[in-house]
Amino acid sequence: MAPKSIDAVDDQIKDVIQDLFQIQVATHNYAGPQTQQELVRLITQLAGSLAILSNDASALPDQIPPEIIDYVDSGRNPDIYTREFVELVQKGNQYLKGRSEALTGFRDALAEEMVKAWPDMKTDVHNVLQSSNTEQNKRAEFVVQTNGTST
Repeated sequence: MAPKSIDAVDDQIKDVIQDLFQIQVATHNYAGPQTQQELVRLITQLAGSLAILSNDASALPDQIPPEIIDYVDSGRNPDIYTREFVELVQKGNQYLKGRSEALTGFRDALAEEMVKAWPDMKTDVHNVLQSSNTEQNKRAEFVVQTNGTST
């Protein structure tokens, strides 16, 4: 039964690395025909480990965005990609928060001026503010409730 967890595949990668290390040691200590059989056995073991790893890794769900794979293939650190991505998201969030706050301020100012200009529309303005009730528009509701006088 093929392992499906990333931890099992991680263990298989460690086994492949160990096989490569054993081949390196056997190559370094090569003493002629007597060590040739051991080297052949290690290479066969490596090929088997790589085949198992390939089969089991292909069963894992793909959760890595292709951009990160391209980033790593070009020799760059994926942590840098992650940091740049987080910074970009934070910048976008700050921009959208600023827009939201500006629109909330405009809505509040508009509600206040509408109540000042047309006192008979106070109920309608209050209903509109109630339908979009958030923490941010409590100030505007207070202004509307006090007949348009600013506090």
